[in-house]
Amino acid sequence: MPSARGRSILKSIFRSWQQRSHPIKEVFGNLTGLKTSQIQALERLYRRRIPQAEFCTQELAGRLVELSLDIRRQIGILVNRSGMVEYVIVGDERGLVIPELRDYPLGKRPLRGLRLIHTHLKNEQVSEDDLTDLSLLRLDLLAALLFSPEKRRISVQMAWISPTSSGPSTITGAITTFERVDLECARFLEELEADLSRSTRAKSSGVEALERAILVSVTVEGTRQEAEDSIMELRELARTAQIEVLDEFIQRPRSINPRFVMGEGKMRDVVIRALQHGATMLIFDQELTPAQIRSISAMTELKAIDRSQLILDIFARRAQTLDGKVQVELAQLKYLLPRLTGRGVQMSRLMGGIGGRGPGETKLETDRRRIRDRIASLERELKELSRGRDQRRRKRVKASVPIVSIVGYTNAGKSTLLNTLTKSRVFTEDLLFATLDTSTRRLRFPLEREVIITDTVGFIRSLPASLLGAFKATLEELRDADLLLHVVDASNPRFETHIQQVNRILDELELGDKPRLLIFNKSDLLAKLKKSDTIAFLRVRQFARTCGGIMIAATDRTSMSPLLEELQRRFWPDESSLID
Repeated sequence: MPSARGRSILKSIFRSWQQRSHPIKEVFGNLTGLKTSQIQALERLYRRRIPQAEFCTQELAGRLVELSLDIRRQIGILVNRSGMVEYVIVGDERGLVIPELRDYPLGKRPLRGLRLIHTHLKNEQVSEDDLTDLSLLRLDLLAALLFSPEKRRISVQMAWISPTSSGPSTITGAITTFERVDLECARFLEELEADLSRSTRAKSSGVEALERAILVSVTVEGTRQEAEDSIMELRELARTAQIEVLDEFIQRPRSINPRFVMGEGKMRDVVIRALQHGATMLIFDQELTPAQIRSISAMTELKAIDRSQLILDIFARRAQTLDGKVQVELAQLKYLLPRLTGRGVQMSRLMGGIGGRGPGETKLETDRRRIRDRIASLERELKELSRGRDQRRRKRVKASVPIVSIVGYTNAGKSTLLNTLTKSRVFTEDLLFATLDTSTRRLRFPLEREVIITDTVGFIRSLPASLLGAFKATLEELRDADLLLHVVDASNPRFETHIQQVNRILDELELGDKPRLLIFNKSDLLAKLKKSDTIAFLRVRQFARTCGGIMIAATDRTSMSPLLEELQRRFWPDESSLID
């Protein structure tokens, strides 16, 4: 029989082994003012196990209420599907704040795999904050334990995610005494998750997509129609990026919220709606500030990007040549640099000296320095590539061959026109920015005449400044052009806006004084436009006549005669007709 001292040593060794084998987990939340014994009692909640068939045992519910009454604060536990307590949280009298659930990220499943069981000190029902947490965090289940001092019994009220997208996002059950709770927890969660998955599939278009998104437009300028036109274009950008659009929101507040773009409550509603639809990301039509990105990311685990990021992503996928790849990477890094911020541990001086104030750099500073170095390297590489383009341009200019550059809004049919005129095979597709890299071809006329035709990247409204800056090198070729063919999609009711946007960008590039010829493409679709929007049909016909534009169908070579005759008239006015 060991002595008292020996028993003490053995107990100490056992406790050390137990702590190494089963390290005590952290209690989260408001622990200020709690006694050591109270914190230890909370830590021991991690040792509890709940049978999978039950949402909570009566003994554990009683212990939670007992501890909550002792410290006069709400207590919550997050329990996984196996019945293990993963988080113990302490709040105040009115509520609690759920910590970041890093070990349980939202994946492809509609629910997180954690249920919240928490106490309500004042016997109050499930609150709006409770339901918001349930919706935003996609918890399996939420249970409020209500204690009645007079009756000395515990009642329960539960809430869960609604499997239907219409109506409220959550369902709240009636208050019932703990003894009368009849819930086969594991089966209930399995059936609820199956219903949610079916609902998400029903809302999906069935198109193979990399992501599923909700589009958000918040603007204080312009009309509602302009906002709708812009978000329609954003939808096309999403389609180009293989993103399935599930829903869209347009809001026109008096002012832009500096933290959430829209009001915090409205932003929360949008996020909940997105989660109901099974979205994986939010795409904003307006450019987000670094502060707005941080605030939205703190509210939801959904990815939040803006129009500029989406365009940059499309460009990154489409770039084929070295020129294009360098320009896109440069634009992405210039966009990223001011938005690179540290958070939490990332802000600590991981590489600093004693006390964190000595020599060295923070992780954030290191990342910024590396990005600046990479930007400088890419700019040098771009200059080298630019020299090669300069040499090729000088040769063309020296040869005195007329140069025609095709410009226009994205998806207006520029590459199709180049292919038809020169019998080329430049890649074309009914998507925005199908062509990214510049293509140059020769267009031959009879009598040994020829012109050089260059196809350029399409323009779009709100083109990121970093992207326009990076592509100025490529668009420099426009400076040597003798004529700009401004291609317009005649079948698009917003053709006037597109013309204005292209003219504005040409002015920014200091090319506003270049001779240009308006080409109204897709004339074969005007009959369809006449049926759907007669006013737009009449406007485009009148506009083309007024400005001396030429109507063509880029897919039909026989419609090219007026364009070819106009090119001949401009470049060889003294020659007899070269066109058969």
